[in-house]
Amino acid sequence: MKNAAVIGAGTIGLSWTALFASHGLTVRVTDPRPDLAEAVESALKTFAPHLGTTAEDLTSRVHLAQDVTESVKEADVVQENGPENVEFKKDLFAKLVEEVPEDALLLSSSSAIPSTAFTEGIDGRRVLIGHPFNPPHLIPLVEVVPGEQTSEEAVTRAVEFYAALGRTPVVERKEMPGFVGNRLQNALSREAIYLVEQGVVTPEELDKVITNSLGIRWATVGPFLGSHLGGGPGGYRHMAEHIGKSMKKMWAGLGTPSQSPEEQERLIEAVEQAYGSSTYSDLAETRDRKQLAVLHAVEEN
Repeated sequence: MKNAAVIGAGTIGLSWTALFASHGLTVRVTDPRPDLAEAVESALKTFAPHLGTTAEDLTSRVHLAQDVTESVKEADVVQENGPENVEFKKDLFAKLVEEVPEDALLLSSSSAIPSTAFTEGIDGRRVLIGHPFNPPHLIPLVEVVPGEQTSEEAVTRAVEFYAALGRTPVVERKEMPGFVGNRLQNALSREAIYLVEQGVVTPEELDKVITNSLGIRWATVGPFLGSHLGGGPGGYRHMAEHIGKSMKKMWAGLGTPSQSPEEQERLIEAVEQAYGSSTYSDLAETRDRKQLAVLHAVEEN
């Protein structure tokens, strides 16, 4: 892989651009946003220190394309980051399969829509999901999700591509709306919203619960390994057989937030009260600095 096309220069697309360029790829970026040049320049300047390089080094490999056709004409790999809209993706990928080089890999950052939903009627053998977690230049996970038409060769190439970028690709064997990461995230978010709606905690307090318990644990072990260790020498079997019944009762009592317009507005105002005094850039900088510290600590061990 020498040439990459990035379609869509929002938060995710700009992060991919920096990551690709930091690994020596020539990147052509396209987006109809009028401030594309400024957005790319600002992102490369911001992300360069995270990637152990300079903005000048990244900029030397990044080029702005006038449109999709120009961006993909020499691409070995395309990373699409457009709107989460089936019709948009149908039109775009129908165009891509016609215009990209015949061996180019077509990847979508779609966070919920499986590729089968937008490849009907086209040759989708090279099309699959490569869903990152934001920001992809820092967070290692990439969910690799083949569609019904995707070839095994394309899956293998996608895994190799992301691994070469220092990411952690995980192949998901069945298409599920939202894939795995977002389904887990939304399950937790649903209960978090319910607890705030019920007045149990504030948004800020709930975040403290996560960052001072589950967040620390899950940075080093996942839910299953955590439970296996939680069972002591008896492992997951002991946990399931001795605590499983009480856990099932708790599942039955998990809440469903109403999210009526009034409740949603109250929640929005509560979050804004907790965090609205800081700018987006300050909050993002703090998040990225802390996440880098966690990643470095995990890598060292």
